[in-house]
Amino acid sequence: MSLWQLYYHIVWATKKRQPLIMPQKEPDLYDYMIGKSDALRCIVHAIGGMEDHIHLVVSIPLTMAIADFMKNIKESSFYYLNYTLTTTSNKFAWQEEYGVFFLGSKQLEQAVNYVKNQKTHHLQGTTNLHLGKVKIL
Repeated sequence: MSLWQLYYHIVWATKKRQPLIMPQKEPDLYDYMIGKSDALRCIVHAIGGMEDHIHLVVSIPLTMAIADFMKNIKESSFYYLNYTLTTTSNKFAWQEEYGVFFLGSKQLEQAVNYVKNQKTHHLQGTTNLHLGKVKIL
């Protein structure tokens, strides 16, 4: 059994940054993504976001590429939102792109707190997070 401690802060947005993640659906979406991550043997440390984007702090095992993890999470949540949570003809979609930031163990707690408090940061205009030399906007 391999020992791994890999921490990533991943950010991605809805298609055209449209406000498609409705507050009443957000808890179900996040629970779904956490469950899917668990099934992939990944560890979600924090999830949060706004109507048009999501932040995820996650540990991904060495046996899985980050791109494969993101493809799985985005595709399965797309399906879940469009065919389970949505009853209207307004279809949900993600942008293809995403940002990934590697975290050291000393940065994990700061990133988790930042992600869990996304709504407060957006309300207060404090959405800048400094992680060493990386600045997340």
